[in-house]
Parts: sequence; structure tokens; C-alpha cells
Amino acid sequence: MNDGELVTRELVEKYLEITRDARKKATPLAKGEDELRNLDSMISMCDNYHSDATHFMEKGDLVRAFGAINYAHAWLDAAVRIGLLDGHGDDVLFTLP
Repeated sequence: MNDGELVTRELVEKYLEITRDARKKATPLAKGEDELRNLDSMISMCDNYHSDATHFMEKGDLVRAFGAINYAHAWLDAAVRIGLLDGHGDDVLFTLP
């Protein structure tokens, strides 16, 4: 059990899974060239930070892994919040508008 003070491998794995679930659930709402370009950039940032988190975890740097996976999820959450992705009403995975 995590008392909120320790970053463990299990905690990082939990958030990696949550972000994978969110990435699968969210679907594009972007319209027009500018919105599509912005959404593509946000999704790329999510994917890159997710990859970084996995890399850091594999190297045993759990603090950086935890930070990176939270950044990854934040990019998805922001895209839902501003209407570029549809979170399908899931207020557990996303901060809905």
C-alpha cells in the first residue's frame, strides 16, 4: 500500500496503465487544419512523455518516470478540456469541460 509519500514501481505502472486507457478512450473532435495540427502535436507530446516514463522506469528512476507519466496524461486531459478530444463523459480519466 502506498501512503502517498513513496513513488514505487507499482504506482508508476498504475499510472502508465491509466494513461494507456485514456489514450485508447479519447477520440478526435478536432476540425480544420489548425485544430488537427494542434491535436497531432498534443498526442505526440503524450506519446513521447509516455515513452520517457517507461524508459525512466526501466532505468529505475521512478521519480522521473512518475513525473513523465503525469505530463503524458496532462496532454490528453488538456486536449479533452479544450475540445480537441472527446473523453466520452469519463470524469475519472479526464477533467471534462
